[in-house]
Amino acid sequence: MTSPGVTSSRDRAPAALLAAAADGDRVALARLLSLVERGGEPGREAAALAYRSGVEARTVGITGAPGAGKSTLVDRLITVARADGSEVGVLAIDPTSPFSGGAILGDRVRMQDHALDEGVYIRSMATRGHLGGLAVAVPEAIRVLATVGLPLVLVETVGVGQVEVEVAAATDTTVVVVNPRWGDAVQANKAGLLEIADVFVINKADMPGAAETRRDLEAMLDLSAVGDWRPPVVETEAVSGVGVEALWGEVTRHQRQLATGGALERRRRERLERELRQVLVARIEEEIRRLTGGREFAAVAADVVEHRIDPYEAADRLIREVARGDGGAPPAG
Repeated sequence: MTSPGVTSSRDRAPAALLAAAADGDRVALARLLSLVERGGEPGREAAALAYRSGVEARTVGITGAPGAGKSTLVDRLITVARADGSEVGVLAIDPTSPFSGGAILGDRVRMQDHALDEGVYIRSMATRGHLGGLAVAVPEAIRVLATVGLPLVLVETVGVGQVEVEVAAATDTTVVVVNPRWGDAVQANKAGLLEIADVFVINKADMPGAAETRRDLEAMLDLSAVGDWRPPVVETEAVSGVGVEALWGEVTRHQRQLATGGALERRRRERLERELRQVLVARIEEEIRRLTGGREFAAVAADVVEHRIDPYEAADRLIREVARGDGGAPPAG
């Protein structure tokens, strides 16, 4: 409980929260990330302040199918990174129920070894309807963590669906975790893993089938177009820690490679361009809902359903409505 006359972190403006978080106030940092996660004007203000700071963190995305052992692997990677002296922020992305809006938020439970380490900050995040979804909320949260002094951010996603692939691709280095007998190259291509993977990890490599999985991954890489960087395949046993230092070595090697020849700047510029497009699309949708209250959208949608107009003409009508900005009815046919 705060003393009389003292403003709690819940009541502070985003700028004050950011300043407090930079001074080590973890309650203020949690509040900032909650604002960003929920969106709205306070969240936008917090995100804008972090963006304008210009501070960048080194970022590593860890993705893979549920049950691949990602959380345990992240827990071990934190230990290795901390041994190098780096403070670490972790964003554990959890699924949100489309019915209740609730999230499991279970990944933090598997990282409790670091709960008392002041050099580690772990935060679970869920979609919860943020404007633009996780694809926008996660980069904003990463920038907040960087601004308050966390130079390394690990982002763990729950799976390998489209949303998770987009989130993982929002990092400098993307680690794709698979298990022995994981599947063939066709499945990998379907998931888009070839496009985003900078490092492949065969976790639980003590299980049968690890050699065959390595062979399949290497064959898949042989058939793909590889530029200056061929994703290495690392075998780990996260529970015991075997291979984790080798994995961190490959992550570090990849980030050094990015730092040469302007590759890192190009990757980050492309990410910002994608983020801008995502925000733009989400804002247009928001404006359509705000201006029309859904009524005109429903009317135009009915015209589409009845084949009176095609979807492109319908979209043009709604976009013109946004440009007018007065909430009036869309122009006739």
